[in-house]
Amino acid sequence: MDIKTHIHEAFAALENTTPLIHHITNYVTVNECANVVLAIGASPIMASEISEVAQMVGFAQALVLNIGTANTQSIEAMLEAGRAANAQGIPVVLDPVGVGATTFRRQSVARLLEQIRFSVIRGNMAEMKTLAGLETKSSGVDSLEDESDALSIAQGLAKKLNCVIAITGKEDVVCDGTHAYTLCNGDEALRSVTGTGCMSSSLIGSFLGATNNPLLSAILGISTMSLAGELADKSKGMGTFRISLFDRISKMNASLVLEKARIYLKG
Repeated sequence: MDIKTHIHEAFAALENTTPLIHHITNYVTVNECANVVLAIGASPIMASEISEVAQMVGFAQALVLNIGTANTQSIEAMLEAGRAANAQGIPVVLDPVGVGATTFRRQSVARLLEQIRFSVIRGNMAEMKTLAGLETKSSGVDSLEDESDALSIAQGLAKKLNCVIAITGKEDVVCDGTHAYTLCNGDEALRSVTGTGCMSSSLIGSFLGATNNPLLSAILGISTMSLAGELADKSKGMGTFRISLFDRISKMNASLVLEKARIYLKG
């Protein structure tokens, strides 16, 4: 697929449909995720009560599951929502935040992978190596991994899990098992704002709800965040940068992505 020929269509679909994106997500970044969904032109719903999630996901065009602050109850809600989404053909995104940090996280993600079909899984290098069954280096939820083998990890996981794998880092890699892309935008300042990874997953979910195209959505969700990070005002400190980041996302469009996004087909 020639990604660039579909970028205008993806932004037009967002504008024309305003897809509802259901989240069961990280309470540290829930407000940022809701705002970034609004900024890109979709609509967020953050519902995690297990008695309503199956019904709620039926109203949505995509589901985003994020284990950043998961507990026993929220994992059960994720399973309930994910199964309902699968039954209704609603695409699902997984953000396995800090999956290698504890036994609970590893076991919880194993259950999610066993019971839910995912369209896109996005994480950092340490998280993806954990999913691949490899030894990892991390500090809490932050990766300390060398990223030189990101392409091979992404290719292997995409085939193993039969979904699009997106590994974010200094250079991002997105792979559907057949085609792989590297994305080379971004700025170190993004590390100063809590939740840019979580927000990237929400952006992926937004494009996915509009297009139901996992590969395109992963590329555009990540590129939107990375490009906004490059363009946002970094002259006045972290607070101004955070607000400017949302401003830049709210003004993102196909022409800007086509002009400035560095998206390279690798195979």
